[in-house]
Amino acid sequence: MLRQIFANIEIIAPIFFLVLTGIFLRYVKLVDERFVKTSSKFVFNVSLPALIFLKLSKTDFSEVFDFSLIYFALGVTLLEFLFAWLIAGKLTKAPEDRGVFAQASFRSNFAIVGLAVLKDVLGDGAVSKASIVLAFVMPLYNLLGIISLMLPFRQKMSFDFKKFLLEIILNPLILSVVFALPFSYNIIPLPLMFEKLFSYLGAIALPLALIDIGATVNIQTLRNASLNSFTASSLKIIFYPLVFTFVAALWGFKDVNIVILLVLFGCPTAIASFPMAQALRGNIKLAGNIIVITTLLSVLTLSIGLGVLKFYGLY
Repeated sequence: MLRQIFANIEIIAPIFFLVLTGIFLRYVKLVDERFVKTSSKFVFNVSLPALIFLKLSKTDFSEVFDFSLIYFALGVTLLEFLFAWLIAGKLTKAPEDRGVFAQASFRSNFAIVGLAVLKDVLGDGAVSKASIVLAFVMPLYNLLGIISLMLPFRQKMSFDFKKFLLEIILNPLILSVVFALPFSYNIIPLPLMFEKLFSYLGAIALPLALIDIGATVNIQTLRNASLNSFTASSLKIIFYPLVFTFVAALWGFKDVNIVILLVLFGCPTAIASFPMAQALRGNIKLAGNIIVITTLLSVLTLSIGLGVLKFYGLY
């Protein structure tokens, strides 16, 4: 098993070296906050949708769309939220801490770190299948994130369903899945010149996004990291992937599906949880600490998790 864990570290480590590269570039001031904001918008709105579109357009959609996988991912996300909310109520006192603790404990950076890990470990087929899961999980993350941060302040939950539905419809990552369908079913052939264009755009999506993550991370905040930071981080990258991947195995998931679920549950906390906490009066110091801890340590926890699955012949 140890040999397999080290093999997985060799596969996954370059992904996190890109994060470290971003940390270094920000430290030597080769990139700044303006660069990160601009490039992050480019990745989310152009490059990553191009990657997802290209992978799905070259894949038979019926082979990668799996209702049982989607239902399980959504159900576990709800359970993670409920459990994190209860634990946060026990461990935190300030309302600005409770919401951040809960959100950071369940919200995964699956769109960037998850797809990058799956691409290196299993190849493009896993990216296509994971993109479908992402299209369903992302709206739920956004909804539960808002609930997590607003409830502690006893704010009125004035939920605008039309606005939320519009955000889902216009989400570039979800649109890329929808637009890929006619090409996936061979209704429309994808011209070679566009295939090359999307290939070029998609190729820079994950490396640039990982560098942006590193440039956003502030390691100095760890000096005064609280116990709540480490508790929430442990839930995110150790407890949840351990428990729910085990449940998934008992449920009958294996091969590509169980690896997708492990990575979904075990990815570091999403960077998006920080600006959301900032906008809704959450404790941004706690949010930043959890992002840093989970990002730096998930290379080890994901490698161990993949090693265990390989050892027991689950993929």
